[in-house]
Amino acid sequence: MQNVIHGVSLFTENDIYLFREGTHYRLYKKLGSHIIEHEGRQGVCFAVWAPNAKSVTVMGNFNGWNADSHPLSIRWDNSGIWEGFIPEIGNGTLYKYRIVSSHNNYTVDKRDPFAFNSEMPPQTASIVWDMKYNWADADWMKTRHKNNSANSPMSIYEMHLGSWRRKPEEENRPLNYRETAQYITEYAGDMGFTHIELLPVMEHPFYGSWGYQTTGYFAPTSRYGTPQDMMFLIDCLHKKGIGVILDWVPSHFPSDEHGLAYFDGTHLFEHADPRKGFHPDWKTYIFNYGRNETRSFLISSALFWLDMYHADGIRVDAVASMIYLDYSREEGEWLPNEFGGRENIEAINFLKTLNTQVYANYPDTQMLAEESTAWPMVSRPVYLGGLGFGMKWNMGWMHDTLNYFAKDPVYRKHHHNQLTFSMLYAFNENFLLPLSHDEVVHGKGSLMNKMPGDYWQKFANLRLFLGYMFTHPGKKLLFMGAELGQWSEWNHESSLDWNLLSFPIHRQLQCWVRDINNFYKEAPALYETDFDNRGFEWIDCCDSNNSVLIFIRKGKTAESTVLVVCNFTPVIRENYRVGVPFEGYWKEILNSDALEYGGSGAGNLGGLDSQQYGCHGRPFSVLLTLPPLGILIFKRQ
Repeated sequence: MQNVIHGVSLFTENDIYLFREGTHYRLYKKLGSHIIEHEGRQGVCFAVWAPNAKSVTVMGNFNGWNADSHPLSIRWDNSGIWEGFIPEIGNGTLYKYRIVSSHNNYTVDKRDPFAFNSEMPPQTASIVWDMKYNWADADWMKTRHKNNSANSPMSIYEMHLGSWRRKPEEENRPLNYRETAQYITEYAGDMGFTHIELLPVMEHPFYGSWGYQTTGYFAPTSRYGTPQDMMFLIDCLHKKGIGVILDWVPSHFPSDEHGLAYFDGTHLFEHADPRKGFHPDWKTYIFNYGRNETRSFLISSALFWLDMYHADGIRVDAVASMIYLDYSREEGEWLPNEFGGRENIEAINFLKTLNTQVYANYPDTQMLAEESTAWPMVSRPVYLGGLGFGMKWNMGWMHDTLNYFAKDPVYRKHHHNQLTFSMLYAFNENFLLPLSHDEVVHGKGSLMNKMPGDYWQKFANLRLFLGYMFTHPGKKLLFMGAELGQWSEWNHESSLDWNLLSFPIHRQLQCWVRDINNFYKEAPALYETDFDNRGFEWIDCCDSNNSVLIFIRKGKTAESTVLVVCNFTPVIRENYRVGVPFEGYWKEILNSDALEYGGSGAGNLGGLDSQQYGCHGRPFSVLLTLPPLGILIFKRQ
């Protein structure tokens, strides 16, 4: 067994300066465990930040988990970094740090915050790992700016890796990364989705947290395979022309002893005052965004997934909980900022720096904010006073629309404004319309079960709902299972109900999602001007008595104009006159009530000519049959 060789370091003086300043954004290249060669001997260089430790040792399967035999030495520069080189160990070595704090001799065994791989939970050791991988997605990476821009189509399939598909014949185990790659590339491509968004894949001890209580900010969960296996999954999606967005959680972390909490016997990563450092809802710790080293840690993590895993975007979870000091707290349970306000100035500055750094390094990616309040300019550039995100989840649209659709159609005329209100603020931000995992758990019911009416009406309502989302301004996100017409709530312990596709009505719903996805990608009017109010125009938003909405979407050319007509009641409306901006033949491109989608077949025989009869302030009009609980999409030929 080899002893630790001291004095071996990956750090330069400039690295230490940037680290202490909070501007070192590639810390994963320096801290953690790295396989190197030193004086002709291969081994592993370990480095961990523990400024309040009295001693730090490395223990693992290479030394029988002896907590005394391999001590690290602290650097001379007051950086608080302990380091050392252990020869003749390498890839696959299991290890932890035994930390003895200078505070009351508190002793704890910690995983490496910068580890690239971890043991399969519930085991908690870190694993030395070689990150080499031969990527085959060069074509995608060269041109992905065309697929990630604000004027490109973005239809995101949100999925949880552990419950998308399972192997019932193998004790119901989840698919691993490589098995998922085999299925999802074909499925997502066939269904017309442009992107996949993965619920957090970063290592997490509690499976039931869905990844939102992260311990491994640089390690994909080993539940589904190795880091290279996850790279393979992303590689396959890229080769199929599908982007990958990773859910990422810089807002809080769990209290598990082996993780970041109370790391060196002090509140190192978290804020020491529980009024700022402990989350009352999730019983988790909140990062100290005012600490330079913590900011470097988090921004290094974000860039790591873009650097090493070729991620095309990052969705930042729970932004509202970061920017408000009184988030989910009663009076007296929070500390105001230096000006007496409720805004978390340190977190706001962190988010601005995060977004600035990501876009400086990767202008062809997207930063997406899950922000549920009316905080202004979330998706506006930092130099204009914004937070710097590329897009923001439109939670208001989601809640209003879900509430509207949950109502019996007989009452919908009294709630017409729940649909029209979104257009008053639709262009204040670069919005993404989410129908996410949060809406189909914890007793909320599946999307299908939120729909009122009998069996047929539930399907009709859901087709209408999804059609309305795809034609409303904003990028799109749909959680897995909605396209199947899942009846049960999402359960992270079981697979989606793929057996539903044995029933024609469920296959027809899936066909509707496929067809509207593919039309969406082919219709510039539905994506080119998502964030520009010149791309949307009401034809009629006032027919509340009939619960009908009519609008047009416009692209950069007049020829791309799309006419959308929605009937939110189960009543067929014949001879319904609709004003149109252009003369000619208006082809019925999609009809959610078509027989092929499980509808009743009411419609307009594929299209009709306009009449020189003004209506709705337009010089021409068409006389339509509006199908029950249906959406019609027309284009002028």
